Amino acid sequence: MTAPAEGTFAGLRGQLQEAAATFAGGPDALEDILLGIVDDVDRALHEPLEIFPVCHHSPASALAMARRLRQKQPKVVYLELCEDMAPLLTELRNCKLPVAVQAFATDTDGFPAEWSPLSVVAPITEASAEYQAIAYALDTPGVELVLVDRSSDHVFQWDARRPLPAAPADPDAPPAEPEAALHGDAVGVEIGDLRPRFAELEEHLLRHGKVRHWSEWWHQYVEVPLGDGDHDTYRQVMLLIGSLFRRLAPGDPHRVRVDEDRERHMWTRMRAHLAATGTDPADCLYVCGAFHAASRVAEFGVHGTDTFDPGPRTATKWQYGLIPSSHAAIEAQFGLAGGSVSIAATVWAKNLKRTRTRPYRLAGQAGTRTAAKQAKEATQRTAAAPPADPADRLTGFLRQPPALDRLDEAELLGWSVDIVRAARRNGYLASTADAIAVFETSILLAGMRDRARPTPYDFQDAAVTCIEKDTVPGRRDVRRLVEIMMGGDRVGQVGYDALPPLARDVHDRLAPLNLPLQQRGVQRALLDIAGRPELADCSDVLWILRRLLPRGAARPIMGERRLGERSLQESWDLALGTHQRALIELGYEGVSIEQVLEQRLRRTAYAPHATTATVLEAVEDATLYLGSRRLADELGAHALEVLATERSVDGAPEVLRRVRRLLAHYRTSEPVLPPWIESFVKTGYAHYCTLLPTAFTDEDATVRQVAAMLGFLFSMEGLALSLGCDRTQLELAVAQSHPDDPARTALVWAARTHLGTLTRAELRARCAALLDNPLVVPAYPRYLSGFLHALEPVPALTDFVVEAVSNAFARLPDPVLLPWLPTLITTLRADGAELAPLLIREAGRLFPGRLPALDTWTPPWRTPPAAPAAPLTAPAGATPRGTPLLAAHPATCDALADLLGYDGTWQDAASTAGPQGAAALTTRYPATARAVAALLTGS
Repeated sequence: MTAPAEGTFAGLRGQLQEAAATFAGGPDALEDILLGIVDDVDRALHEPLEIFPVCHHSPASALAMARRLRQKQPKVVYLELCEDMAPLLTELRNCKLPVAVQAFATDTDGFPAEWSPLSVVAPITEASAEYQAIAYALDTPGVELVLVDRSSDHVFQWDARRPLPAAPADPDAPPAEPEAALHGDAVGVEIGDLRPRFAELEEHLLRHGKVRHWSEWWHQYVEVPLGDGDHDTYRQVMLLIGSLFRRLAPGDPHRVRVDEDRERHMWTRMRAHLAATGTDPADCLYVCGAFHAASRVAEFGVHGTDTFDPGPRTATKWQYGLIPSSHAAIEAQFGLAGGSVSIAATVWAKNLKRTRTRPYRLAGQAGTRTAAKQAKEATQRTAAAPPADPADRLTGFLRQPPALDRLDEAELLGWSVDIVRAARRNGYLASTADAIAVFETSILLAGMRDRARPTPYDFQDAAVTCIEKDTVPGRRDVRRLVEIMMGGDRVGQVGYDALPPLARDVHDRLAPLNLPLQQRGVQRALLDIAGRPELADCSDVLWILRRLLPRGAARPIMGERRLGERSLQESWDLALGTHQRALIELGYEGVSIEQVLEQRLRRTAYAPHATTATVLEAVEDATLYLGSRRLADELGAHALEVLATERSVDGAPEVLRRVRRLLAHYRTSEPVLPPWIESFVKTGYAHYCTLLPTAFTDEDATVRQVAAMLGFLFSMEGLALSLGCDRTQLELAVAQSHPDDPARTALVWAARTHLGTLTRAELRARCAALLDNPLVVPAYPRYLSGFLHALEPVPALTDFVVEAVSNAFARLPDPVLLPWLPTLITTLRADGAELAPLLIREAGRLFPGRLPALDTWTPPWRTPPAAPAAPLTAPAGATPRGTPLLAAHPATCDALADLLGYDGTWQDAASTAGPQGAAALTTRYPATARAVAALLTGS
């Protein structure tokens, strides 16, 4: 490490010693801190490799960086940014800032599984020093850009034991906008985090600075004074601030260790690069945060003695890309005050105009000069003068009073008019008087805060004071409107060439729609698939995107997709530009949306806690969106394995619903059923028969779940018996079920009725007995709830359920009936949405259609049964009517005999004539002829 020159800040050291003696009464820790700060500044200034301290998203740092790059023309730029993000920086020229460089990993190896997915973002704005350095290095021939910070993998490695807490949010910040969530749950990486880590120091600065939050203090006391300062003044002041915050930071061992390890790693990387390339340190520039520029580690400087090894990376496979960012997302990521990044962008534009500084912009971005012109300018610039010994600029800067900026009435008046116009567009009853009030209040607030020129923060407070009402009439309040007016709604966009292959493939496949899908906002897409068959592929892509992307990215307005159904016309609301980040992150998982969907379906189906219902849902999605019989068969076989291991009936309703849909689809679209679904029905039949007696008495199982089990057994019974199952198993399971709950008892009665062990008459008698028993009447509505659920497995009981409900309304007393009505309605809405149409249709068939007819109407269940039909035997002396008919048409009896499994032979005509023939036979056995007549007439 190079020893600092004693004479550079000799005067400042003397003044600080006198101040320490005056305030502390003698040499103590205060003097050590003050003199240590000066030593840190002096040591950094005398380092052969020039250190350029910056603050993240600071227009003063960006302006000083642009000036220094044009003056020094370094050949190598070392940048404090994750070293594995370097290949992405060239793609920034295809983007509209702000954007964020992202490292993303879904399959973690070496990290806890609950951390997945891992994401690291480094947002970049035009008003930032790092962007100026990147643009200069990438577009200037012969200049090398080297990223020297730890890798994205080490970001999580070093924080594995105790992740760093998120930056505190401003308590006065307005509700978060959707743009604030563009970074998601990613870990933010920033260059130059300059915020006091000593809470008492920050509180002291805010109180004496007469400001509300840290961003406003920084703007007033650092950004404005340094905006017109020269390079030496800027460096020394930023080093002073970095050293001050570093020395007054609380002793958090974990955070101190992480900071020092980063500094050791960066200096080790730079010395290794200098040794490998032989570059003169005087031709290099090291861009880092002011906090790290005042480092005191042994590896500091190009002459450092120690080296540092960060350790190997884990086996986690990282993916890299660019995602759109926004001012609101940056503020939310790093805990900045709302609107601070927007105000910084406004100050950056004003500084460029005032100082006439030409910033660096990557060739290819809007408003950028051509690469050839930039290269020509670079060759025409003269080399910078050799560095001289740094002079003391700190003493003069600290002693001079703040420059009073004159009031710019035109600018303030324009702001006042614009905010009133924006407020009126958003529903506020604002007028010209409010604009005048905002103007005057801004000047008043600035005067109360000891400044002549109102800052954007003063104007924001004045606008809230004069325009804001008790309630916000629209989506945005006045504070947010000021931020938007200052550029707060600026959202970046990743260009087509910088998108991952999956995102580009999606845009290419949707090109027939002829829509600007990269723009933010909602685009309406109309697909006439019948008239333009080539749009069918676009429809497939949109349905898959609807399955993969967040809600609102692709929303169908007209048309639907079900198993075996395709719409001929569709209408979509597309917002792919708004959800560009989600689309880009899909590209980290695969090269096509079909591959990503297949991977997600497999991941869902083979998850440790996957249920049979979730696996069947994956089977249905594989059939519906991918049309993959191979994947559906594989997942279906896995669903069979999961079903065999389940010991609860929680997912029975969902299993029943999905198996029915899949069976209906395969029966109409395939010549034979897939082997896995036959095995599933066979195994499910035996599985639910085994669980049925226990489920009837299990308190954790609901009535709906038990009804779904019975629905599976009864609806799949025909297929299961054809596959070799035994119906006796089901009969034994129902016979062994003895529930105590009234609703489940009704289910058992319905099941026995379906199996034939309980007749309708017996079931009706039991319900009548319940109504006749005054002790059971209060519980009768629970029996009705059980019958309502029984419509799922036994829909043939619909007429009986209508009868039971009608009897309940007729005979139950009001204290019992009225409290049960809400339960009836909620049961039908929540669990019986498919059953309500059955009840309504049956009730419409039974009840009269007009009100006057109701007075004379008699319910069918109260109508006495009709008299039995007269026997088919002929009266005495008459010829039987059935005998000649049967003798003339023997094929009818042959068909009935075949149906009953009987092989019979006819006698000849001679033997059938006379009373010993067919007539005598039918006379002797009339039941057979009567049965044939009933079969033919349907009565």
